[in-house]
Amino acid sequence: MQYISTRGQSKAQSFSEILLGGLAPDGGLYLPDQYPQVSGAELDAWRKLSYADLALEVLKKFATDIPEADLKALTQKTYTADVYRNARTDEQSVQITPLRVLEDKNGSKLILQALSNGPTLAFKDMAMQLLGNLFEYTLAKQHAELNIFGATSGDTGSAAEYAMRGKQGIRVFMLSPHKKMSAFQTAQMFSLQDPNIFNIAVEGVFDDCQDMVKAVSNDLDFKTRQKIGTVNSINWARVVAQVVYYFRGYLSATTGNDQKVSFTVPSGNFGNICAGHIARMMGLPVDKLVAATNENDVLDEFFRTGIYRVRKSAETYHTTSPSMDISKASNFERFVFDLVGRDSERLRTLFKKVDTDGGFDLSGKPGSDGDEFAKVAQYGFASGKSVHQDRINTIRDVQEKYGVTIDTHTADGVKVAREHVRPGVPMIVLETALPAKFNETIREALGRDAERPAGFDNIEALPQRFEVMSANVDQMKAFIAKHTGL
Repeated sequence: MQYISTRGQSKAQSFSEILLGGLAPDGGLYLPDQYPQVSGAELDAWRKLSYADLALEVLKKFATDIPEADLKALTQKTYTADVYRNARTDEQSVQITPLRVLEDKNGSKLILQALSNGPTLAFKDMAMQLLGNLFEYTLAKQHAELNIFGATSGDTGSAAEYAMRGKQGIRVFMLSPHKKMSAFQTAQMFSLQDPNIFNIAVEGVFDDCQDMVKAVSNDLDFKTRQKIGTVNSINWARVVAQVVYYFRGYLSATTGNDQKVSFTVPSGNFGNICAGHIARMMGLPVDKLVAATNENDVLDEFFRTGIYRVRKSAETYHTTSPSMDISKASNFERFVFDLVGRDSERLRTLFKKVDTDGGFDLSGKPGSDGDEFAKVAQYGFASGKSVHQDRINTIRDVQEKYGVTIDTHTADGVKVAREHVRPGVPMIVLETALPAKFNETIREALGRDAERPAGFDNIEALPQRFEVMSANVDQMKAFIAKHTGL
């Protein structure tokens, strides 16, 4: 299988060739030249598989240049009870992403899919743990080194650092918005003392951090010289790894392939729900993909109106679901590429307008940039918005009715899911993180602290190591060069 850039001006490459990078040389994002298809017979066979074996079946459709035996070793190493230590175990296998039915009434089911059983208590571990092992495997074969340069609004950073700490030949330079993550999220990252981990707190918002990552990635000379790679959700391998749990969620919630399910996904950078789009394009029987946003509702606005309007830093709200405090959804370009019929020239025109005018309008109304919004329904997308009081009310309601404590982002998902659930189609909400990561809001909602898994007591009191820097690309490049010695 070959991978092409959404912008159409970079040569096609293999999975291994794009694994360590982020943006294509032309500034676009990689996608397979065609989506592999999954048959009904395969779905039937996959129902019996462990998570590790299911991951192998999905991955080998995309990573066709890696020997199957090597892929199997990587998935078996990644998806274990030791790594996902909070996962439930039954008589047959470790349930890495178990389902919990919250509501089942009048033919309507609302289900939580637990994705936060990994080492950093967030769904990002599902992909990042595999990515760490893939990186180490590939670098060892190439006798190479990699300097990971990424940005986080809260969970990507810790997941990346825990996956890469101590890995041979890898350094991590992670940007985060200064004082705009929860205390737990900050401590998870900044308390790491590993010499290959560098935390940089940027004076600005997440979009400033993300813009710096893209600026460095677009400096091809610097990127090559400094051996820069990325683990942000623009990295294709991360998206592919997330495709796996959509298949697992569907197979666990159904008994036959004639049934459909819907997914509601708390959404900021569009990476998580983009994986659902890819699973649906592969033939997974998905009815709706519902994007749940917080006050930073760029994606909700698009799926309601056809207008994609990026907010400026000053217009980006700092909320109690901070991992979604994003106003420029990087992975959205992958969906728009499909929406415009994989027309790279058309896509380049639209995203040039993002840079010059702050967005584009596909509503088809007079003066708009096009009418592709009419095709969105064919892809099953819908959306909704949740604000702080919605989060508080939903956390309280789910706790009182079902005895389950959910985090703030998952609460956004449950609130929006309830607006879209319909009889006969199970609605699966993808859990985002364990509530301990957002204890300040849990305390506000429930009047008590969230439970903490073993090993995370007093994490906020640990010594922290980080640098505070302005959103200056040249200063950032100098910092990277200083610490790589390249």
